[in-house]
Amino acid sequence: MPPLRVHRFTALGGPCALHVQADGDEAVRAGEAEVLRIETKYSRYRDDSIVSRINTAAGTEAVEVDDETAALLDYAATAYEQSGGLFDITSGVLRRAWDFKAQRVPAQAEIDALLPLIGWHRVTWSRPYLRLPQAGMQIDFGGFGKEYAADRVAAVLAAHGVRHGLVDLSGDIHVVGPHADGSPWQIGVQHPRAGGAIATVPLVRGAIASSGDYERGFVRDGRRYSHILDPRSGWPVDGLAAVSVLADQCLIAGTAATCAMLLGAERGPAWLAALGLPYLIVDAQLRLGGSIARS
Repeated sequence: MPPLRVHRFTALGGPCALHVQADGDEAVRAGEAEVLRIETKYSRYRDDSIVSRINTAAGTEAVEVDDETAALLDYAATAYEQSGGLFDITSGVLRRAWDFKAQRVPAQAEIDALLPLIGWHRVTWSRPYLRLPQAGMQIDFGGFGKEYAADRVAAVLAAHGVRHGLVDLSGDIHVVGPHADGSPWQIGVQHPRAGGAIATVPLVRGAIASSGDYERGFVRDGRRYSHILDPRSGWPVDGLAAVSVLADQCLIAGTAATCAMLLGAERGPAWLAALGLPYLIVDAQLRLGGSIARS
């Protein structure tokens, strides 16, 4: 039985780990290279990324994109439509008002000034050309970039012969296959307040992704401000503390978890159930529910 190897590195703004039961290190080198390729291509922090090129052209000409980027934009358009406009890759401009590191609550006027720049429906997308019609508009793949990378890395590992492994990109997880003895990976779901795991989910294949109000959020005057912002109002969501979703692809799981957070306690669980996606929720009172088998 091959030994379990854990390859750790930092990318996409956080810790990454490839857990692989396989001989040699060619697979993990290729997996890390794939993460770095995606980061280089889509990071909004790099002036030479395709995302920065599109954003720089806002208010001027359309930008032609390659097939991979076009597929991601098609996905973003579908997610926008199926979520009723809640999943919107143009909402990143709200970062100009919200500074979660400084734990600053913006004035309503600051948010109101940005809302006219938000809305995928304003974008002209005619494959392979995308145009942001108004100067100051932006797109941002931060809402699904890590999840897409997790799926791509899992495919790279499988192509290199890995049959027993797990990709973990800052908690966005894609399982290539069970442990070599056939046992599942035990995935801990983070407790949104106490730290540690609130539940453990066994997984032998597929993906799990989580979204919650504990990541990069803060509490001010007794109110919790989540980093998940409603693109319609510009204000943080409330009602659910965390959502985890299982799907064949991490991209689907992450998008669904974020949408459920945006839909809130009343509509989020029903929306996930209608999609047929297993899920785990933690409500504002830290009560655990959902359809995922857990321990």
